[in-house]
Amino acid sequence: MRKTPTRLVARNVDTGELVANRVTVATKKVERAVGLLKHSTLEPGEGLLITPCRGVHTCGMRFTIDIIALDENGIVVDAVQELAPWRIRLPRPGAVSVLELPAGSLSRTNTERGHRIELQLTPAWEAQ
Repeated sequence: MRKTPTRLVARNVDTGELVANRVTVATKKVERAVGLLKHSTLEPGEGLLITPCRGVHTCGMRFTIDIIALDENGIVVDAVQELAPWRIRLPRPGAVSVLELPAGSLSRTNTERGHRIELQLTPAWEAQ
């Protein structure tokens, strides 16, 4: 039996907006290290949740992303729009995970610091 990656849905509780409906989770050291380096883009609705993680870099990436740093309760402690390749976002106090999203996701969903992001498992029939 082949193990499928964990997929989540991310919703902004404060705005009611769906932030991403196909979030892959990176928890293993190698998954966190590679991150989005193997991707050439992120499609709308996609995302990568890196946990544990307090800050990220885009060195070696080929596209711009939005990032959200979350605390243990899902509260946004940092939100960066359009982080270009070859940049570093230093660790933020209180952050335990970082959600990487396609550029424009934060403005589309009106997501900002202080909002709460709810992460839920994707039902098996939708995870394909």
